[in-house]
Amino acid sequence: MEKQLTAIVTGGNAGLGYATAKKLCDNGIITYVNGRNGEKTKNACEELGENARPFILDLNNLKEIPAAIENIAKEAGSVDILVNNAGINMKKELLEVTDEEFQSILHTNVTSVFVMTREVSKYMKKQNSGSIINISSMAAQYGIPKVIAYSASKTAVEGMTRAMAVDLAQFGIRVNCIAPGFIKTNMSSKALDSEPERKQKVLSRTPMGKLGEPSDVADAVYYFATSESKFTTGTILPIDGGNSIGF
Repeated sequence: MEKQLTAIVTGGNAGLGYATAKKLCDNGIITYVNGRNGEKTKNACEELGENARPFILDLNNLKEIPAAIENIAKEAGSVDILVNNAGINMKKELLEVTDEEFQSILHTNVTSVFVMTREVSKYMKKQNSGSIINISSMAAQYGIPKVIAYSASKTAVEGMTRAMAVDLAQFGIRVNCIAPGFIKTNMSSKALDSEPERKQKVLSRTPMGKLGEPSDVADAVYYFATSESKFTTGTILPIDGGNSIGF
């Protein structure tokens, strides 16, 4: 009998993180669902069923991450999969973004991803196996207006993915990255429905002519999380209906 795998999904109580946690839970993987909001995270775990475990922590509190990961590793016996999905965005004209705002986005989207990866990798190294999946964005692939800090952070995540993959391969740990395009979530639907022109632009440059589903991203995470992708590391996979190559 194969051992039961354990995963951690950051920002797992809503949106793409929730869809990812659902895919993992539905496939028999014990999944620690991370969120800042205790009630929201516990409710998500109830919906996700018996394989979900709430992991309540604001990842901006970097100093608390090592002990939290140690607790999960002790309780679960191993950590096999880490999905670095938590992230924040801010729309603002470049000339108006303050130093504090810029640093805040980088702190959440880059530094906490690094700290989570470093701490989880210590346990993956002991078992000589593991898969880490970072979530990037189309903002790392093109110039999108009014998201300077977010674009910088997601470009950093893609660079870190390659560096992590090279550093960690010797320990049997694979690191890959997914760059979602325009996916139907509550957040994106609100944004696009309020700007019909932008929605038309998005769809017209997406060869497949539609928005993606959260499950499309979850399916790609599952591929990277399992042995199906055992000879793949350091890659960035766009899940975008061809948006990044559409002209």
